[in-house]
Amino acid sequence: MELTLSIPALLFPAISLSMLAYNARYLAIAALIRQLHAEFKATGSARIGIQVKQLQRRLQIIKNMQAVAIISFLLSAITMFLIYVELTFWANMIFGGSLLALMISLVLSLIEVQLSTQSLSTQLTDMEG
Repeated sequence: MELTLSIPALLFPAISLSMLAYNARYLAIAALIRQLHAEFKATGSARIGIQVKQLQRRLQIIKNMQAVAIISFLLSAITMFLIYVELTFWANMIFGGSLLALMISLVLSLIEVQLSTQSLSTQLTDMEG
């Protein structure tokens, strides 16, 4: 299959939407950490401290998701430039790297969603008992 300019260009909206979603998750968790931190300072609850540590782990994953998505975006742009200057071998290699980075970002997103679901399940269990 011949790599044309339109193929890496198709990744631009997908990567951009992913980055918007990642940023929204980041901002929501950051706000929750600020709220829980204030509660922790007021109460000194060990449980809140544990929640903040779990949220910090999720923030780290989201930061990595964003970084890898940005790398994917950059590699797509480089691919388009390489196609433009007719360096097709390198364009194919870089585009493969772009796709790999996008897949890594999505796997990290899946891991973060799993952690989020586990945290919510734990809180719901506490409400039942």
